[in-house]
Amino acid sequence: MISFKWRHFQKDLILMAVRWYVAYSLSYRDIEELMRERGVAVDHSTLNHWVIYYSPLLENEFRKNHKQKVGSSWRMDETYIKVKGEWHYLYRAVDKAGSTVDFMLSVKRDKPAAKAFFDKAIGSNGLPEKVNIDKSGANIAGIDAINFQLIIFYLLGLMLVQITVRQIKYLNNIVEQDHRGIKRITNPMMGFNAFYSAQATLAGIELHRMLKKRQHSKAANQPVFEQFYGLAA
Repeated sequence: MISFKWRHFQKDLILMAVRWYVAYSLSYRDIEELMRERGVAVDHSTLNHWVIYYSPLLENEFRKNHKQKVGSSWRMDETYIKVKGEWHYLYRAVDKAGSTVDFMLSVKRDKPAAKAFFDKAIGSNGLPEKVNIDKSGANIAGIDAINFQLIIFYLLGLMLVQITVRQIKYLNNIVEQDHRGIKRITNPMMGFNAFYSAQATLAGIELHRMLKKRQHSKAANQPVFEQFYGLAA
């Protein structure tokens, strides 16, 4: 259960402010002004603290208890996020229906980063049958490392399973288009000041994107804002 104990503001106000920031192209000062219109005086630095603290908790709750199962055919790609004036890499994957599989922010674009992303995605969603990637040697090396581990498991007595790797450019159009939903929110932010704040804020943005895609187990019965607020119930 996500705790709001000792906060100077009501839980509903905190969640509303966090959702506004991760859902819409609004600055913290925009939200500060909107809150004042509702009779609530809260500083933009406090709003920033709420987003960084609660976004990962909400995303984790969604991932563990409410996220619908994704398909076994993935499309994986990276997009760019600016942190402290330097470009970092946001690894992302969707299934063939466009549902978000997983995401991970990384300083580098190399084999360890690619493998770390696949480890995270597989840990939350299980093994895919197929992964479509671009021509990046690092991404191929990352999947090769996973497949090598699966061979080791086979030698230890488990069933042999391998991930099929495809590099068909047009199949990745769906994930490249999906990046736009994230960039629409992050571009007006003009970059992040720290890696941890970027990582936390992106968790909230990706979470809200998944809710809009109807990936919540109760998506058929609740509007997006109720799904979001319900994660902290």
